[in-house]
Amino acid sequence: MHSGESTPHAGPPRRVPARRVPARSALALLSVSVCLLAGCGTGASDAKNPADEPAKAPAQAAGAASGARLELRATDGQEHVPVAAGGRVTVEGGTITQVSLSTANGEAVPGDRSPDRKSWAPSGELKHGTTYRLTAVAADAGGRRTTKSVTFTTLAEADRFTGTYTPQDGSTVGVGMPVSFTFDKPITDRKAVESAVEISTDGGQTVVGHWFGGQRLDFRPREYWKANSTVTVRIRLAGVKGAAGAYGEQDKTLRFKVGRGQVSTVDAAAHTMTVVRDGSTVRNIPITAGAASSPTWNGQMVISEKLISTRMNGATVGFAGEYDIPDVPHAMRLSTSGTFVHGNYWGADSVFGNSNISHGCVGLNDAKGGGDSGQDAAWFYDNSLIGDVVVVKNSDDKVIAPDNGLNGWNMPWSEWTAGSAR
Repeated sequence: MHSGESTPHAGPPRRVPARRVPARSALALLSVSVCLLAGCGTGASDAKNPADEPAKAPAQAAGAASGARLELRATDGQEHVPVAAGGRVTVEGGTITQVSLSTANGEAVPGDRSPDRKSWAPSGELKHGTTYRLTAVAADAGGRRTTKSVTFTTLAEADRFTGTYTPQDGSTVGVGMPVSFTFDKPITDRKAVESAVEISTDGGQTVVGHWFGGQRLDFRPREYWKANSTVTVRIRLAGVKGAAGAYGEQDKTLRFKVGRGQVSTVDAAAHTMTVVRDGSTVRNIPITAGAASSPTWNGQMVISEKLISTRMNGATVGFAGEYDIPDVPHAMRLSTSGTFVHGNYWGADSVFGNSNISHGCVGLNDAKGGGDSGQDAAWFYDNSLIGDVVVVKNSDDKVIAPDNGLNGWNMPWSEWTAGSAR
């Protein structure tokens, strides 16, 4: 275009006729479109936008961890496993689907799964000193599985310790009854053992342990137990190492009831016993206590045993040849050394309430054979509980040792707590 020349007017655009696409080319384009819509790839270079892909369901996600959490009562390689605990399996967040337990030589150990499939246990106790292989499988609600396997060795017979204890589960005892353990092996790690025994009471009392040597551990509150309270004792000694070559196995919970509050006071000089129950005097009983040559211990003594009839032989308590009575009625033990409160049918009626003639026991009038319920000894026996307190005063002897029977009440509280290993 030259300068000064006018621009011609542009007319309407020309219409270009559409080209016909061959049928085979149309089919090819359709195939490509379908392939793209379907997400087909032709090679590693084909990129996809992750945001365009549908989200996967959590239960189907690759590598997702199971929500089931298995717990075995032994760790891999653990030794000294209690036979009552080894082999047990529990699960949270799922159910147990399979358990295999066998000895090292392949002997299968049968077991039972709980109805809710939350726990599994061997059908019986395992053998002591034996190696086991345990494998457990559990699944969560989405079907995702988890597996645990351990090899462990149970506690050998020679390497275990046990504790006998009083009072027994479900018993009703008097307000003076301590919780007393006697172990069959000396304990050197007293803190570990004492800490494995937990005692609580609905009476709100603080309970403290005290060691009498290496094999006896007693627990009591500062004052007598509150009447009509309940005491719970949790023994968690399973797996606790008490000393070299001494591992605990006991794992149990027991409860006992404290009955009415009864404390009986013997005045050896006045030859009487006053029975007080829940603060009220219910009976005054004439007695005979220890003679001048064999006086009765003073102090607070707890009834630890009740015998409707027993043999008493002086040879067992240092009085050989002085007496041997085969049928002492209504006998209740107050000390390990042989102090009892018991029925006496061989003394004259005039003795009771007037003189002391015994070898250290507290005697109450009774009939031979103990069959007369009207006698003082029969009444006291029928109205006493193991754990009731009998206090002796005004006798010509010293206070009984706290470990002579269940008589720790004769120890000041500060000294008692000092004997705790916690």
